[in-house]
Formats: sequence, C-alpha cells, structure tokens
Amino acid sequence: MLLDRLHFNKDTLQELMKIAIPMVISQGTFAVMIFTDRYFMSQIDPVHMAAALGGGVAAFFSFCFFSGLFSYANAITAQYLGAGEIEKCPKVVSQGFIMLAMSVPLLAVIAVLVAGIFEFMEHDPAQVGLERSYYLILMAGAVITLAKICISSYFAGIGRSRVVMVCDVCGLILNVPLCYAMVFGKFGFPEMGIIGAGVSTIIATLFAFLLFLGFYFQKEHRDTFKVMQSFKFDSGILRRFVRLGLPSGTELFLNVAAFNIFLLMFQGYGITEGASAAIVFNWDMLSFVPMLGLNIGVVSLIGRFVGAQDMERTNEVISAAFLIGLIYSAVLAILYITFRFALVEVFAPPAGDFSEILQLAGFMMIGLSSYAIADAIIQVCGGILRGSGDTRWLMIASVSLHWIMLVAQYLIIRVFDYGPKASWWAFVAMILSIAAVFLWRLQSGHWRDPEALKRVMAE
Repeated sequence: MLLDRLHFNKDTLQELMKIAIPMVISQGTFAVMIFTDRYFMSQIDPVHMAAALGGGVAAFFSFCFFSGLFSYANAITAQYLGAGEIEKCPKVVSQGFIMLAMSVPLLAVIAVLVAGIFEFMEHDPAQVGLERSYYLILMAGAVITLAKICISSYFAGIGRSRVVMVCDVCGLILNVPLCYAMVFGKFGFPEMGIIGAGVSTIIATLFAFLLFLGFYFQKEHRDTFKVMQSFKFDSGILRRFVRLGLPSGTELFLNVAAFNIFLLMFQGYGITEGASAAIVFNWDMLSFVPMLGLNIGVVSLIGRFVGAQDMERTNEVISAAFLIGLIYSAVLAILYITFRFALVEVFAPPAGDFSEILQLAGFMMIGLSSYAIADAIIQVCGGILRGSGDTRWLMIASVSLHWIMLVAQYLIIRVFDYGPKASWWAFVAMILSIAAVFLWRLQSGHWRDPEALKRVMAE
C-alpha cells in the first residue's frame, strides 16, 4: 500500500523545497515574458495583441515535442548523479545538443508548413501577416530556446536549480526593457512593433543561454563533472535519452494538441464563453506554474534516488511532495470558490455589459476549485513516475484520457449541443480521471520494481 510506504523526513522536505522554489520562480519568468509581449502589443491595437497570441501559441505547438524531449535531461542527469556516475551527467547535455543539431531540418520544415496555417484558419488579413512574422521569428530562435531547455534541465537534474533561476530571471530583466524599446522605438531603437517583440524575446533567451554556459564552464563545475571530457558521442546515453525522452515529448505534443482543439471548440460557443474560458485559465496559471516547479523538483530527486537504488528516500520525496502540493492546492481551491466572482471581476472592462461573462466564469471557477487538488496530484505523481523512467506508461495513459475527452467534447459541443456548462464539467471530469489513474499507477508499485528500474538504467 502507498500509505504504508509514506515516510516524512524534514531534511528531504527541505531538499525538495531547495530545488522546487527556484524552479517555480524560473517557470514564472516564462509566463511574465509572454505577458509582456502581449501587453505591449495591446498598447498598439487589438489586432497586434491577437497576432501575438496566435503566433505565440503556434510557435509553442510547433516545438513542444522537442521541448518535452530535451527537458527529460533533468531525470537522466539526476539518475546518473544518484548512481555515482557524475562524469556521465554533462554527456547528457552533449547528446542533447547532438539531437538538437539533427532536429534543425525538421524544425525548418515545420516552420514553413505551419506559417501558412493562419490564412487557412481565415483570420483577418491584417492579422495574418503579423502572426506569420511573429511566428517565423520565434521559430528562428527555436534552436536557442531548446538548447536552453536542455542545459537548464541538466542543472535542475544535478540539484543546482538556483543557477536556473538566476539565468532565467536575468533573461527576463533584459527582455522587458528591450521589448519596450524595440516595439515602440525607444532608446535609439527603430520602432519595430510585433517584430521587435519577437526579436527581443530571442535576444533575451540567447543571453540566458550564454549565462548557463558561463556556469557550465565555471572551474568548480568543470572540474567536478569532467565537463571538458564530455564533448563526445555516447551511443548508450543517447539511446537512453531517446528511449525515455521520446514518450515525454510525444505526450506533451499530443496533449497540447488535444487541449488547443478543445479550446477552439469551446470558443465556438461565442464571445461570452471564450472570454470566460480565458479568465478562468488565467487564474488556473496561479496553481499550474508553482506545481510545474514542484514537478521538476520531484523529477530531480526521484531520479537521483532511483539511480542510487535508495527506494526509502523516494518514499520520503513522495511524502514531502504530496504535503506541499496538497496544502498549496487546497488553499487555492478554497480561495477560488469563496471569491470566485471577485476574481472574475478583476478582468471586467471599464465599460460594457459584463454580467453574462461574470455568471458563466463564476460557474466555471467552481470547476477550477474542484480540480485544483487533482492537478497537484497529477504533477506530483507525474514527477515521480517520470523521474523513475515510467515515461511510456505516462504517455499512453495521459494521451488516451486527453483524446477520449476531446471526442466527448466533440459530441457535447458539435453533435448534441449541450452547452458550455456540460462541456466544462466534462473537462473537469478528465482532470479528475487523470489524477485517479496516476494515483493508481503510483499505488501499484510497478515503477519501483527492481527489474523495471534495471531496464530504465540500462544503456
């Protein structure tokens, strides 16, 4: 039984917090960079803001598979660290960069194909040109973004998440004023509009990546991890990276696809429903970003103790992660349901009738409070299973439930026309179902089977 294995340890809790808190801040910088671009675009006109949203979403979708793949450097690095094979840790980065170089032609093909989707979606002609420009600029910098994801995941894997926080915060500090200057033509820069927003994002990402390289080649780190001996092809590590990381990338890609299609269908109800969904998911970010940071911390520690074959310590990590996740999400759930109308009214425009949006979004906030705790369970369980190498099962279970939900949403929205409330409760049911299935997998103990762990560590 899972409850029988749980064992609280104060030192393990502190170690998890030491990794997770900087990762929460780091993940928050990404959200702020997106917000900054969209806010500055809104100061030009609504067309630019819509273009920033459309182009940004399309860019993330285009490379999210690669993002999921390279971020698995966290777990693999942690596993080698726990196994005492620290000289293999930087070799994970080298293999990641090799795969990234091999991915460049595919990324270029994706960029060319997706660039025409905005016109196909029958967007306003004035918006299409802006979307395409913003999208192509972001895709031009995709290699830098993915390289940063790989090396930042490495630092998270060896438990040096403060390095990740410092580099990402410095990137944000550069991005905000640079974006302002390049968008509006300040401080000697030409006025570039949405192109300036894209270029400033790439420059800030490159700056953060160079900072990562500075820490990577620092003498203390270089000597400890034998960095200078790591720049070589290693077929064993590369095979592990592909075998364990490929399901993570596929899972992220297919889940993002399912979620975006659901949003498009839900927005088909009308402006009120689309605005309500945007408001609720904005508040959902308040729980998602910290839980994502916790997930990264869990992956790192579980991977380390799996590599060390110390399953007693994994039990301590599980206990600490559930304690943090459940307390945080329970507090948010209470706030969401108690102050749901006040939270929705934060997004009320200065003029116009907001009553329909207020009522529907207020109703949807009840659903958000219902799945807030389930989302924490998903992030904790997912981190444990991913850190232990159970990525194929995660992919199959998560993708299956997301696409079953999508089929159900198609029937609810397009076939039976049941209305937005029925659609929303179907979405909530999916989140609760994923949490239940992940808990079942964790409880089953298959992921901790010695033979399964031996296959995970095999090169």
